[in-house]
Formats: sequence, C-alpha cells, structure tokens
Amino acid sequence: MAEIINMPRLSDTMEEGTVAKWFKKVGDLISEGDILAEIETDKATMEFEAFYSGVLLYIGIKEGATAPVDNLLAIIGKKGEDISAHVAIKSDLSKPVEENLIVKKDITKIPENIYIINMPRLSDTMEEGTVSSWLKNVGDKVVEGDILAEIETDKATMEFESFYSGTLLHIGIKKGESAIVDSLLAIIGDVGTDVSSIINSSLNDYISTNEPVAENNKVDIPITSKIKLSEKLVSQTSDTHRELITYNRIIASPLAKKIAKEKGINLSQIIGSGDGGRIIKRDIENSQPENSQFNSISSEVESVSEIANGQMRKIIAKRLASSKFTAPHYYLGVEFEMDNAISFRNQFNSIPDTKISFNDIVIKATSLALKKHPQVNSRWFDDKIIQHHHVHIGVAVAVQEGLVVPVVRFANELSLPQIGTKVKDYASRARDKKLTPNEMEESTFTISNLGMFGIQEFTSIINQPNSAILSIGNIIEKPVVKNGQIVIGNTMKLTLACDHRSVDGVIGSRFLETLKSYIENPVTLII
Repeated sequence: MAEIINMPRLSDTMEEGTVAKWFKKVGDLISEGDILAEIETDKATMEFEAFYSGVLLYIGIKEGATAPVDNLLAIIGKKGEDISAHVAIKSDLSKPVEENLIVKKDITKIPENIYIINMPRLSDTMEEGTVSSWLKNVGDKVVEGDILAEIETDKATMEFESFYSGTLLHIGIKKGESAIVDSLLAIIGDVGTDVSSIINSSLNDYISTNEPVAENNKVDIPITSKIKLSEKLVSQTSDTHRELITYNRIIASPLAKKIAKEKGINLSQIIGSGDGGRIIKRDIENSQPENSQFNSISSEVESVSEIANGQMRKIIAKRLASSKFTAPHYYLGVEFEMDNAISFRNQFNSIPDTKISFNDIVIKATSLALKKHPQVNSRWFDDKIIQHHHVHIGVAVAVQEGLVVPVVRFANELSLPQIGTKVKDYASRARDKKLTPNEMEESTFTISNLGMFGIQEFTSIINQPNSAILSIGNIIEKPVVKNGQIVIGNTMKLTLACDHRSVDGVIGSRFLETLKSYIENPVTLII
C-alpha cells in the first residue's frame, strides 16, 4: 500500500519548507531510515529520513521549490503501484501541487540541468532581502557549498551558500537591490544553456508597479525581482510619471559615502552619474543640492531630508504596531534603592579581570524572579497560555537601523560575568550585523535599558510573543527617607509593561516585589 509523505513540520515556527536537495529519485529503492532529502526550514537546513520502505514512486516538491507544511512531498509504495488516486485526492484538497509552490509559477519548463535559486527566507520575520554583495560573477564556476552572496535581512547580514554545482548563468538581483522572499535570485546550470525563457517568465511573475506609465514610455525592464524601478525606467518615463517613482535605496560608492559624511551632504539630494545611477566621488564634489530634483523643500527657512525605510525599520514598525494594537498593555512603575547594588558592584569589580555592569545585575535578578513567577514568563494564545520554565532574556540593543533583541538563554543559570560577556558580545556583533537569526529567537521576556542615556523612566512596547517587558532607567542620587531621616541615596526607576491577557496586575506586582528583593540585596544573586 502506498505511503503518503507530506512536508514535515521540523520546527515549532515552521509554516513552509524548501527542498534544498533530493538524495533519492523516482524509482529508487527506499529503506526505513534512508535520508530522502534536505529540507530548509525557517531556522536551519535539516536531513529528512524515510519512515517507510519501498520504491519512491512520486516526488511532489522539486529541488529548490517551497511549499507549505503538510503539502504532498513524496509517495513510497510497491513498484508499479497505481498512485494516481492519491495524487488526484491531494490535488483536490489543496490545488495542483505546482500551484502551491511559492518559488515561481510553472510558466516555462525548466531543463533538468538548470537550478533556480530564489531569495531565501533567512529569518522567521524576513519578508524581503537586500543583496549586500555578490561573491560570484556570471560565468563563474560554482561548487555546492560555495558562498554566492551576502544577503541583508531585517536582522542581520548573512552569507548565502549554493546547494548546487554548475556555472552561474544569471543574476536576478543586483548588488544593493532588494527583493521579496522567493524572487528569482540566480540561475545555475551547464555553461552555454539558454535561460532567457526562464528569465522572461520570472520577469512576468515578479515585476509589478501600481503606478500608471504612459503607453509610449513603456520599456523592457532588465531585472527579475520585485524591487525599485530601474534608472532606465526613470530616464524613459515622462515628467508626469517621474514624480511617482519612489527610491527604496540609495546606492553610492564607499568613498562617496565617506566624503558625503565628512561634508555633511545628504545623499538623497544627489543624482548619481555612475553605473545604474550609483553616486560616486565626483557627484559629491560637484554636488549642488539646491538644484536636485529630490529636494522636496528648499528655502532659507525650511528644509527636509527624505530617508528611505530600510528592511529592519519596516519590520520593526510592523511588529511594534501589531503588539501595541493586539496586546492590551498596562504599566507598573517602581523605584528601587540602589546603594547596596552600587557597593556590591564595586566589590565585585575589584576582583582582577572581572567587570560587571548594573545591566548585568538586573538581567540576573530578573531571570531569578521569573523562575519564581512563571506567569510573567509566559506567552498568550487564543486557546491557552504557555508558561515557560526556562528563562531566555531578550536584551534590546540599539543599532543604526533600529533595534535588535539578542537572547541570553538560560540566564538564571549563568553567573554575572558570563551574562556580562554574552551581552557585550551580542551588542558588538549586533552593530556589525553579525548576529544570526537563531541568536534573536525564543526569548521569554525582554529588558530594555536606557539608563546609560540619562533617561530616568520610560515605557516600552511588549516584544511579542513575550507577555511582558521591563524598562530600566538610570541611577540617580537624591534625598531619600531612611529610618525616618532624610539622607542622600541612590535610586533607580523601572517600569513593567504587561499583556493583561496573560499577566494580571497582582501577578505583575508580586513579580516586581521579588525583583526588588534581589536588586536591593544583590548578595542573594550569588548565594
């Protein structure tokens, strides 16, 4: 009897998978435990083994193609067995298999020696990516495992390697350009193979604009991803429609950027004369910003700068808006005495080669408090609340493009120096865009600290799917009352933002009481 194998769910967040490679082909004998394929999930590329023995009768998802979880992946059965009914049933339930594939429409037949590579989904929140650099050129030999390009996501810049060997025949997304996930990135195959039909099909699939363009100004667009209109289109578009074009990314040489920064010149006001409209050195040196067509307002009194929203900024905006308007926030503000914490830190840092920060103390104290209050260390679902018994603290880190949240895993089990080392490493690599998606996932609680900027108190938006976020202000010296006497003391204000669906006010208050006992008596952090 034929056994149906569907696209497996290989991670808790996986919604679709890409078949990176098939190790078996139709007609091969399969034994239970054999590796059938490599499947790329939203977190990793994993080997998928067979749970049945027989003959591989059908492959439903080709190499390089992406399909939702539970889509028909393969059929194993007896040699010569009729499986048409199974394929037909699956087609009736979820449309023909090819129509469910996200990679591309089956407009043109792809030769067996051609491999289509699409913009990968390199993080759980990635919707589009930017090619930071190509490490291969058209015509270069590519070996499986070679790094093809560096791709900038909403979280980091990551190396993207090839799953195939052959010759790089086509680059669909140029350096500096952005495209949605699954847009045509490149084509690999045998040298000399004509791929023009595939490129033209991809052009029809991915190029679109909602803005009207005059009939006599239409042009052939020489790119194959859903990105900004090329400069060729700009030059051939009438003045009426020219103003409708929005530039999503400023392309400039490193030297031009350096000179512009030194001179305080806004690159958005410069028209590039290099290839593809790239801004180069002479454009900066000869710049006349007041004559630029991109100057929205220019006068002695008023001026503006137009800054395109990058990938990270757009994703942050989307997630924060979703959190703010779906989770009913409420806020609990407290003020802790910090004299003991200051003395504790000074003594701790007197140990050679040891240095901890107040932020490290707060992270450690918070993680211990969360162990005692799993209701705060939770996640809301419509039909249930999941309380985590492990503590993964997300630490908000500001970068030029916005905010990232690397995760200190099992923070309650780490020493203060270990926490300090991890946070410093994450902060450094975050600013260099070297964090991996895995290092920014699965937080159970988040801490945001603006104390180093002199902020006394503030509120934060919950970093979903967490149920709460703690905002930390700076330590200030002021008069306080101790034992009925007014003395000079040090205090710090904290604000806990909670999702009222999963954390009631009393629960949040009790958590803060426990946190207070740890921070005001920091020796308990090392007992």
